[in-house]
Amino acid sequence: MQHQRRQSGDAVIAGLTVGVLTPHTAPGPEVEIPEMTSETLDVVVARITRPADATVAVPKPGSAAEHLRMLASPSAMHSAVASLREASVDVTAYASTTAGYAIGPVAEVAMIRHLRQLAGVPVVTSGLAATQALKAFGVRRVALIHPPWFDAELGDLGATYFREQGFDVVALTATSLSERPDRVRPEQVIDYVSANVDASTEAVFIAGNGFRAASTIDELERRTGKLVLEANQVLLWSILAATGSKLRVGGYGRLFARG
Repeated sequence: MQHQRRQSGDAVIAGLTVGVLTPHTAPGPEVEIPEMTSETLDVVVARITRPADATVAVPKPGSAAEHLRMLASPSAMHSAVASLREASVDVTAYASTTAGYAIGPVAEVAMIRHLRQLAGVPVVTSGLAATQALKAFGVRRVALIHPPWFDAELGDLGATYFREQGFDVVALTATSLSERPDRVRPEQVIDYVSANVDASTEAVFIAGNGFRAASTIDELERRTGKLVLEANQVLLWSILAATGSKLRVGGYGRLFARG
């Protein structure tokens, strides 16, 4: 379990403590969520690992979606959730867009209910947060921007995930970007999205909590004229709504400017 704290000078300002629950190893929300806030925000990270329970199904070789479904099982998450509860977090953020894709929105809602019972605090997920944000702005047609490390199956599941919730979807995989998350630069994301998003699209969702693109949102909205959402941005938006927190967010798109 990892713990990060934002400070102002030498003084720690009282704020929100967010528990990030994730099956991924690449840094994502624990980096971007504090960066988006202008006040202190603590982040406690608990990474989900494969359970020792022999009754849990073994994922198919090479299937990322099956592996994510296995890690979204109650037995897989129990230990990580318990560690967040011990840390007295105010909210649990399940940070895996692809896990939401793999299990689908109906199962994701059921997972949230189960996690809420285990954690004893509000629970939010990046996929359903994006859905709520799109609906709040009345969006019907959305462009999904997937990083190159999403395989074809996950890309198809992503399109299905949003179509099942009533959206018209265009799914794009940014294959021109590096397959290493730490090597993707903001200007590369801006150039790719600006060049590839269709004029008929009303909004853009940059998926993947390890695809750290929050810093591109304001420029992309300026260039495209469209609502731009990003996995960790919508996760923070949902966290603030779920907790009633008044933490200030400077910039990062129309989403936070909405009254």
